[in-house]
Amino acid sequence: MPKVLLYSRQPLAKRPLQDWLDNAADTVVLVTTHKAVAGSEDVLAEHFPEHRLVDDYYAWSTELVAEEAARTYGVGLVASTSEDDVLRAARLRDRLGVPGQDTAGATAYRDKVVMKRLLRDAGLRVPSFAAVDGPLDLLDFLDAEDGPVVVKPRTGAGAEGVSILRDRADLDAFLARQSTSEVPFLPGQWMAEGFVHGDFFHVDGIMRGGRILHCWPSQYNSGVAEHLQGQTQLSSVLLGADDDRTPLLRGLAAEVVAALPPAAQPLAFHLEAWLGADGSPVVCEIASRAGGALIAEAYERSFGVHLAKEGLRAQCGSALTLTDQPAGPESLTGWVLFPPGHGSFAPPAEPCPVPGVDLTVRLEPGTECTGLEYATHSAADALVTADTPQEVRKRLALLTEWWHLHTNWD
Repeated sequence: MPKVLLYSRQPLAKRPLQDWLDNAADTVVLVTTHKAVAGSEDVLAEHFPEHRLVDDYYAWSTELVAEEAARTYGVGLVASTSEDDVLRAARLRDRLGVPGQDTAGATAYRDKVVMKRLLRDAGLRVPSFAAVDGPLDLLDFLDAEDGPVVVKPRTGAGAEGVSILRDRADLDAFLARQSTSEVPFLPGQWMAEGFVHGDFFHVDGIMRGGRILHCWPSQYNSGVAEHLQGQTQLSSVLLGADDDRTPLLRGLAAEVVAALPPAAQPLAFHLEAWLGADGSPVVCEIASRAGGALIAEAYERSFGVHLAKEGLRAQCGSALTLTDQPAGPESLTGWVLFPPGHGSFAPPAEPCPVPGVDLTVRLEPGTECTGLEYATHSAADALVTADTPQEVRKRLALLTEWWHLHTNWD
């Protein structure tokens, strides 16, 4: 098995890469941070002796460290665990001449303007959109649209930096963020698109060579940007095999993957799309990595495959656990993230009485919070399992009622 250079900022205590990669861990050159290995120094020494620790993970110097380590150890593969690393990993593959998703493919899955151009040219429905390289580009787009406009970073993730402009006050608020925005207000960084009304879905699975090996759709309770802006809970439920939307959304995912540059090695993917009142799908975006929140865990409950683990193992040269499309999920699963409130956290004193609920409280009692900070930030989250999507939704509703009745933010 070839040596692998792995970019990962994930804490080893929370994401045990040594277990995920089995015997392959000993062939991995891990590029990570001091913070990510704190408390796991023994794991690092035993399983990743050929590693590089950096102080500023996102600095340009980290990419130089990674290339020097790759050439020193003669790596034959480059892997990553986060969307932020998709492009840097692809560029390193190109420089080393090793297989995997190349820069053109990574760009298509990261740059939403490039992505939507390719999808539109392939005949797929996407929102109206335009690159925003300056304020007049945004004003031109606002003038042309009849309704709200969404402004977002072209390579963003998790709805970070997304603004929904419904009136002049929203526009002024977006422009006022320029001095504090993590994404610079510069050419090539921003885009605008028309607001789409409809139910919001995601499709997750594994792809290879421009084809989907297996996938399944789920329905969100709201848009992720709306979740962030409204400080509301975020949830999702897998669709049933007998739901007419299931083959429609799986077919859409196949068309999207076929329209974008293929990668010979298997990759996890996460597609988001709307279904409008007429039932027609509109693509929001797709990423060549596993979905966040509890998407991978819900998929594992239903199909026996953890998509983040499977995608990483595939990048490192391990065989896939599942290579065919299941007829349907073994059980129907949903999940929910309960956002932090404002004040001192007082969780429920008693266990959740709702059946089929696996609740995890993420904060210690007494933690002082100031609300939701990012899309997957939660005070608690839960996986909910039942025999039908309807029963999953019923249990999610009961869980939500119980959580709000028994949780305080004093």
